[in-house]
Parts: sequence; structure tokens; C-alpha cells
Amino acid sequence: MDPTVPRPRRPLPASGPVGRWYENVLGWPTVPGPPGAGAGGAGPALLVCGVRFDVLEMPSRAADGVLRRFADGAPPGVPSAPVARSGGRTWFLMAAGGAEELPGLLEWLGWGALPEGLGLVAIGAGGRIEAPRPPGWPPHGDVTRGGAAGREGDSQGAATWMRPPEPGHAVEPTLPAPWLLPSPGAREGAPGGGGGAPDLVRLVDSAATECLRVRLGRACDQRWASSYA
Repeated sequence: MDPTVPRPRRPLPASGPVGRWYENVLGWPTVPGPPGAGAGGAGPALLVCGVRFDVLEMPSRAADGVLRRFADGAPPGVPSAPVARSGGRTWFLMAAGGAEELPGLLEWLGWGALPEGLGLVAIGAGGRIEAPRPPGWPPHGDVTRGGAAGREGDSQGAATWMRPPEPGHAVEPTLPAPWLLPSPGAREGAPGGGGGAPDLVRLVDSAATECLRVRLGRACDQRWASSYA
């Protein structure tokens, strides 16, 4: 009996023009997402976490509070790091390896194990987030100004940059990092200790505070509504 010859495997699909932009312009690895309704059934490109950066994810209402804290005279650093949003969730990029440090940082800051429901999540090695449309690209569905890139990239979802990365500038020196995780190429004397990137402690503490504030506000609203039901 002749041995069965396996059928040749199909090559992995490319991440499309959005993925190629991140790989070629920023040097960030991407993978194609699940098939979607885009051109040729393509799905949105996904950014690979744990290589160039990790992600601190939180509810967008809490993220608004975090951004206000740093905009109102708080120590500099976090506002310059890339921040993206998708629906009701916001992603703060932080130094690769930061996700592993989150439990220890929360314990050190006195938060201990955060109760479930606060929505503060770290995404590290093995994680993925949807790639926001690159800065300067037309909005989703608008192909009048995007040419081929706009049409081919129309499979991207609703993720957008609130603070986009700057092409031509290394992103690592801007990323919040634990004291023991200096970023390659970081400026000497930059805030965060040891000449590394801005330190992650301030971001985590602010994020936990705002997540708790949002949860308590939601609980108060529910009690208020039930009292008048």
C-alpha cells in the first residue's frame, strides 16, 4: 500500500497593509487576526505583546481619570507613552516584562489582590491586541482618502490611537517600566529610576485608584436607582 502523501500546507496569511505598516515602520511584530468581513475575508491585524511592549488594560472611564491625573501637573512620562482604545477598554503600552511585575507592584503599593470586577488587566508574552489604524490613515470605512491602503485595511476594527507612537522615534524610552526594567536606549536621568523609562509604579497606582473609583461610582448609581425603583 502506497503511503499517503500529505497535502501541502497553505502559507500563513499575511497581516495585510496595517500589519505591514507596524512591522516596517515601527518594527513591531504582528499576526493576522481571525477571518472577518474585510477584503478577501481578512481579519484585523493583531499586535504581538511581550516583544517590544506589554499592555496595561483598563476600563476607558478609569483610563480617562488616569490621563487627567497626568495632565494636571502629575510627574511627566506616562502621557508620552502610546495609548490606544477599543470600545470600552483602553490600552496603556508599558515596557516588555511589565505584565509579570504587576502582581508584585500591586502588593507593594498596598493594593494586594485586586477584587474581581475592577477590570485592571496586564497583557504580556503570548497576548495580542488589535492593531489600531496607523496614524494618518482614514477612519474605518472611509476609502476616499486612503487609496488602496484604505480599502485593504478596512478589515480593521474600532481600535484607535489616543496617543499614537511616533514613526522614526524609538518607543521603548517612553514606556512606563518597573525600576528594575530599564528600557534599551533610555535617556540617562529619565524619571523612573536608574536612567530607565518613566516608572510603572505611578501608572499602576493611578490605574488601580481610578478603577476602584469607577466601580464604587457604579455601585452608588445602582443603589440610587434601586431606591427609586
